[in-house]
Amino acid sequence: MNRAKANRSRARARRRVLQALYQWQLTGQDPADIQRQFLGEHRLGHMDLDYFSEVFRGITDDADSLDAAFDRYLDRPAANLDPVERSLLRLGTYELRERLEVPYRVCIDQAVELAKAFGAEQSHRYINGVLDRVGRDQPLRAAELKSRRR
Repeated sequence: MNRAKANRSRARARRRVLQALYQWQLTGQDPADIQRQFLGEHRLGHMDLDYFSEVFRGITDDADSLDAAFDRYLDRPAANLDPVERSLLRLGTYELRERLEVPYRVCIDQAVELAKAFGAEQSHRYINGVLDRVGRDQPLRAAELKSRRR
């Protein structure tokens, strides 16, 4: 698979992760049931199924820790966030912390693009600002940013 096709496949997986996280927040369903539902759909297109599974399970398993990573940068309690914004912050924070093969800017840009598509009118700015701060708190991401400035 060429790089452009792999990137599109990952972008589709992120979109589905966002949808699955939204469903999880609103319904309280077991994450394994939601994951099976999404993986059983025939309209998934060319999505990176492994990426979807790993990221969705990683986020649902570690949601409290992810929330704590971005909570101090919020202007309101995380529980008061719009479900789409909260899901995007969890997704972006997870990728920044756990998926180091994904460049810093890609983690943030992908979350911002999803916010533009699914979030409130100006939520993409909020998502960008919070995730940028979260990323700078991660030692390996801070080193990544520093090395790119040279």
